[in-house]
Amino acid sequence: MHVQIVLFDGFDLLDALAPYEVFCAAKMYSGGALSVELVTAEGARSVASGIDGLPIVASGVLDPERAGIILIPGASGEVTGDGPASVPAILRRTAETQLPLMIGQSFKRSDITVATVCGGSLVLALAGLLEERYAVTNRLGMDVLGATGAHPVAARIVDDGNLVTGGGVTSGLDVALYLVERELGPRIAHAVETLFEFERRGTVWRNRGLAPVDGPAMPVSEEEPSPFVHHDESLQSARNPGDHSRFDGDWNVAIATPVGKLSVLLSISSKDGRIIGTAKQGGEVAEFQKPVMDGNRLCWSQRVTKPMRLNLKFEVTASGNVMSGVAKAGLLPASKLAGERIAEQGR
Repeated sequence: MHVQIVLFDGFDLLDALAPYEVFCAAKMYSGGALSVELVTAEGARSVASGIDGLPIVASGVLDPERAGIILIPGASGEVTGDGPASVPAILRRTAETQLPLMIGQSFKRSDITVATVCGGSLVLALAGLLEERYAVTNRLGMDVLGATGAHPVAARIVDDGNLVTGGGVTSGLDVALYLVERELGPRIAHAVETLFEFERRGTVWRNRGLAPVDGPAMPVSEEEPSPFVHHDESLQSARNPGDHSRFDGDWNVAIATPVGKLSVLLSISSKDGRIIGTAKQGGEVAEFQKPVMDGNRLCWSQRVTKPMRLNLKFEVTASGNVMSGVAKAGLLPASKLAGERIAEQGR
């Protein structure tokens, strides 16, 4: 069994080195049945971590076709704001490298398990690799994970077959110990736990077995509405109907995102109190999901794939032929939206 731990500029030291030490101990206790190395998507090089830029040397290039385990750590940086040294910015830059393409190849193989620690799952999610997959990440990024189309599960470790993800920074120990137990057996894992004087935390969540009868099938973060509360958008719209027609028409809008300005064509119409809309960017057209009027605001959700795969929430107002508002995905910084109407109102 071979383990490749992937480093990237700004990676979190504990996310990578805690699993590395677990796997090294497992190698010792198993008589060499397991091997581990530090790699990058680019090849052997010194990699600056996110902890004061402390460099760690990777010995080789990631082999996405090699059987075994590939583990991706999260990032370390500023936890507030969206500057270049912030965790979201580091994860976005990593998601735009060759790493996600290589991991996409690995997912196609039945003899490779991809594991992530903390924000490592967001690197894959932002690249569109975790759609409809069960996963966990750092608690600060759970709604971003959901915005990419993954199914966030608030567990310490989530086992989704060839994808194993861990939550917070210290979950690297738990993920590695679980993988050692899964691949080499409980006696080797127990020997490593005894050596480290550490016991793995939490139940490993899998999408199997009976679902709780008095709760949701999987944990839901506090920010998300309960699935047992009925949210009727038509009633909400009736309470705050606003003037639907003020948004009718085609709008050229620009969205100032952290990865550049996006030009989008919005087409909006209203009939019998219902709002219908589409957004076109390049060759992609997406329908508004659950559009709702709230006073003079129009709110809707929308799935986009460029510049990355996200579920966005829009909130806009219109004054005459001028539109303004924001688009937001989870805890990512809100992107300002501004545009003008290019078609006559009330077509």
